[in-house]
Amino acid sequence: MNFIVEILGGFSALASPEVLAYMIVGFLIGTFFGSVPGLTSVLAIALLLPITYSLDVVPALVMCASIFMSGMYAGSITATTINIPGAPSSMMTSIEGYALMKQGYGANALGHAALGSMIGGVVGALLLIALTPVAAKVSLLIQTPGKFSLILFAMVVIVISQRDAIAKGMVATLLGIMIATIGIDVMQPIARFNFGTEALVEGIDMMPLIIGTFAISEILYQAYQRRDPLAIDVDTRKLAPIRRRDFLPPLREIREIGVFTYLKSALIGYFIGVLPGAGGSMAAFVSYAEAMRKSKKPQEYGKGSREGIAAAETANNSMCGGAFVPMLMFGIPGDPTTAIVLGVLVINGLQPGPRLLDTQLDLIAPMFASLLISALILIPLTLFLLGPYFVKIVSIRKALLYSCIAVVALVGSYVATYSPFQMMLALVFGVLAFFLRKQNYPTVTLLLGFILGPDLEQYLRRSLSLNDGNPLTFVTSPDSLFFLVLTAIFFYFMVIRVPKTPKA
Repeated sequence: MNFIVEILGGFSALASPEVLAYMIVGFLIGTFFGSVPGLTSVLAIALLLPITYSLDVVPALVMCASIFMSGMYAGSITATTINIPGAPSSMMTSIEGYALMKQGYGANALGHAALGSMIGGVVGALLLIALTPVAAKVSLLIQTPGKFSLILFAMVVIVISQRDAIAKGMVATLLGIMIATIGIDVMQPIARFNFGTEALVEGIDMMPLIIGTFAISEILYQAYQRRDPLAIDVDTRKLAPIRRRDFLPPLREIREIGVFTYLKSALIGYFIGVLPGAGGSMAAFVSYAEAMRKSKKPQEYGKGSREGIAAAETANNSMCGGAFVPMLMFGIPGDPTTAIVLGVLVINGLQPGPRLLDTQLDLIAPMFASLLISALILIPLTLFLLGPYFVKIVSIRKALLYSCIAVVALVGSYVATYSPFQMMLALVFGVLAFFLRKQNYPTVTLLLGFILGPDLEQYLRRSLSLNDGNPLTFVTSPDSLFFLVLTAIFFYFMVIRVPKTPKA
């Protein structure tokens, strides 16, 4: 009963004009940083971290929570409008959303992304409030071999979701893993694969790879195709002016997606968020693949599937709630954003742990409430008020638009690392990704390999070292065996027993 009273007190704290203002400002900051390629919610909170020294703990945590939720949602904006995900978790949204954008259904795609984000964010926040103690105990049951098998599962499902290019997807994933091995060894303080260059000793940062793979390569790809103007440039001029009600997804389409798909995606996102280090990208990958596996219209995936958008966006926003569980219970961040939020907690003298909810729930509860209100009210309100301006991005002259994106992206890569060398790497990866795209290699899997590769290697080597090099530990450990069996099930249904395409 005391827990419920404290949670309700967290909602009442948002009624304070000061706290409410910080939540709204944080949401707008997160929307901007999340939608601009190269600027993420991680960077937003990191840049605002010094400000938290002068703030009370409640406004600081409320602002961080709203930035987290809005940054996760806002990545779908540029992913849909210009095919450049504002955040890695929106990669799957860019595949389906941009396809709809080229067909003239950009507002509809943004509406489905916002609806999925709203549902996922609300479900994730409610589960965070209701299941924090239980979820914390469950996450402890997943040991090192199980974490390896979970990451392997995520890699396999995203590779086999590239139905027409599984082999190329595997090559791109391995290339991403190889790039991730450059720098300090994950188990020992020894530099490797730096080719005698000091600049590579620290490794390759994620931000230059993201910016190069999506922003720079997209600019080069659009320039390469300039002989054949994009259909969307012509179509948008012929379309009637976009009205705000165009962003409301028709009830018929929502029914086709199904309540079960939304709830299943939200649960997938939340429980993946609970696992330390998983993050929104893995949540979106797994949920997207599961939705494709069970879809009645699998042939639409990759060509503008509203179901794919709903699954990916619902999962990555639901992950926000789950990611707070390991951070609050054990001080283990669930993703990079909660790692920065952990810094805010420590700065304000809050020590993560099981007793945090017992002794200082009154300070944490407003953060839970901020997650829920940001998802339930601010996401749809932002789309309703600013949605027409989001879609108008495509009416801007391409030369001006992509020039600005190139400048902002490169500046973002420098701000994220303060390294001119890493900024140059963004250009190198942009050229590499451009040539991969020309040969129809999925760049999504390249980034997946880079993001998950270090953890895959670390948990593999740690598991073997703890068991005298015996690989049977992966099948004798129950949690690891569960994920390996799950991987086999996905492989069977998506590769061996391919869903039949309905006849026209």
